[in-house]
Amino acid sequence: MSSIIVAGADGSAPALAAVEYAAHDALRRGGELRIVHVREPWVGSRLRELDAVETRYGVQVLTTAEQRARACSPDLAVTTHLATGDVVNRLKDEAGRADALVIGSSGMGGFAGMILGSTSLGLAGHVLGPVIVVREVPSGTHAKVVVGYDGTEDADVALEFAFAEAERRSARLEAVYAWRSPSFSSLSTAYEDLIHCVYDEHTDFVRQKFVARHAEHPHVTSEHIGVRGHPVRVLSEESRMADLVVVGSRGLGSLVAATMGSVGHGLLHHALCPVAIVSAEATAGM
Repeated sequence: MSSIIVAGADGSAPALAAVEYAAHDALRRGGELRIVHVREPWVGSRLRELDAVETRYGVQVLTTAEQRARACSPDLAVTTHLATGDVVNRLKDEAGRADALVIGSSGMGGFAGMILGSTSLGLAGHVLGPVIVVREVPSGTHAKVVVGYDGTEDADVALEFAFAEAERRSARLEAVYAWRSPSFSSLSTAYEDLIHCVYDEHTDFVRQKFVARHAEHPHVTSEHIGVRGHPVRVLSEESRMADLVVVGSRGLGSLVAATMGSVGHGLLHHALCPVAIVSAEATAGM
């Protein structure tokens, strides 16, 4: 079965960047692109005229998005769909039938704050495929994929997705274990040796798990990096020279609540490349 990549379109610049990313993703997979615009319904006979205006706007958004996608490749199979209803729920439905959902980081037609705001709880980590958030069209490529990896189940799924992405892109993979030291009082210096030992133990454990996973992907050049630091700062810095940053939808240790809480929100705000959020259920089509 051919891969299907769904891109959410709302007429904003980040959404158009997401469409372009999704088009290239579909090309890498040898699949097709489905562009979806979701409009909120107007209720009442007096609002029929506004409903018609919204429909015309939606058609225009889809036409512009399709043109952007076909500019990436005239031979790419592209379909468009104008949906009516709740934005998050409709996109969740679309994601359930796709290999990945790609959206802009902010927008005008209901996507604004979808990932960076409270409604992220209704989408990120609750769909059957990866959610990829795009801020702008990259100016170039770095042939590198970065994944936040802490050895948890969700991180394992994110790592598997990252390996697949690196292979599709003929890129190298960098797995980053960012360990945030626990906070102590003014007596923290007395615990420095203990903290160092705990960090070394955690890093060795994660590295061993990574090596086992890497053995399953011998064709991908990869490395594991252990860093003491805040995951947002570390991964955001790594994103400067990456084409994609991948994180699990939840995590333990350094990546706790990596996308559902402050760490993930910070990464999506500060990362300088697209961010893929992969849930433990996202196993198909990697």
